[in-house]
Amino acid sequence: MLERMRIFSGNSSRVLAGDICERLGISLGKASVSAFSDGETRVEIDENVRGMDVFIVQSTSTPVNNNLMELLIMIDALKRASADRITAVMPYYGYARQDRKAAPRAPITAKLVADLLTKAGANRVISVDLHAGQIQGFFNIPVDNLYATPLLLEYIKNSYSGDLVIISPDTGGVVRARAFAKRLGATLAIVDKRRDTPNESQVMNVIGDVKDKSAIILDDMIDTAGTVVQAADAIKNEGAIDVSVCCTHPVLSGPAIERLESSIIQEVIVTDTIPLHQMAGSCKKIKVLSMAGVLSEAIKRIYYNESISSLFI
Repeated sequence: MLERMRIFSGNSSRVLAGDICERLGISLGKASVSAFSDGETRVEIDENVRGMDVFIVQSTSTPVNNNLMELLIMIDALKRASADRITAVMPYYGYARQDRKAAPRAPITAKLVADLLTKAGANRVISVDLHAGQIQGFFNIPVDNLYATPLLLEYIKNSYSGDLVIISPDTGGVVRARAFAKRLGATLAIVDKRRDTPNESQVMNVIGDVKDKSAIILDDMIDTAGTVVQAADAIKNEGAIDVSVCCTHPVLSGPAIERLESSIIQEVIVTDTIPLHQMAGSCKKIKVLSMAGVLSEAIKRIYYNESISSLFI
């Protein structure tokens, strides 16, 4: 029934793309994605895609620029091979943190990437937990922003009990944390922080009652882990029994793993929107949940032109 569907992957998301194909009962598309000796990305599509509904699974994670160029070049190759529709499936949308002019003469890279994808030939984009919802408005093509919330909620309901409090690590994540807490029947608290430079933050205080409760910090991504480690210390100092962290995108760059390993954080729950590097994979605190089920269902519904509204929860 999926004879007109083809799913391809660049080098950043091959495992996730394979899991999606397995759930859909199809084979991963044949494509060679490598590099010339000078570092230029080289792409060859090794099967017929004329008139096909094509999906490219590729997170623009580390190395960000290489993975982004792979995606753009694959889109261009498929467009020139007469694919009927090209959907960029970007579980992690890189460059999303620069989504507005926060300072004079600053770029808006989230918009730049949107323009690049559209110009390359993408007809649609699927992503998971965009860093800011307004990024969907940067595109003039359909964008489906899926959520890892159902997956994370199910795990927490099955693994955690007692008096829970959901923590937003900053004011920007309050809406997400409030909705999460409501569905768990938990209370809400906020960490007030001051960020002086990128990737560095200073925790100021905790707003809300965390005393004698199991705390779960909820965020969309963990980069260098400085914020969550400082937040965990502040929450523990306010009397929380234990502290865990829950996020969608495990960027985990720089000293992140060392910080998590040496912190008081009990567990770090993440998804596979970004594949874990070797050091992160050996961290016993990290629990990875697969997004393959949600993404495969979205891809199937788009292929059949069915509604995917029920996945936006």
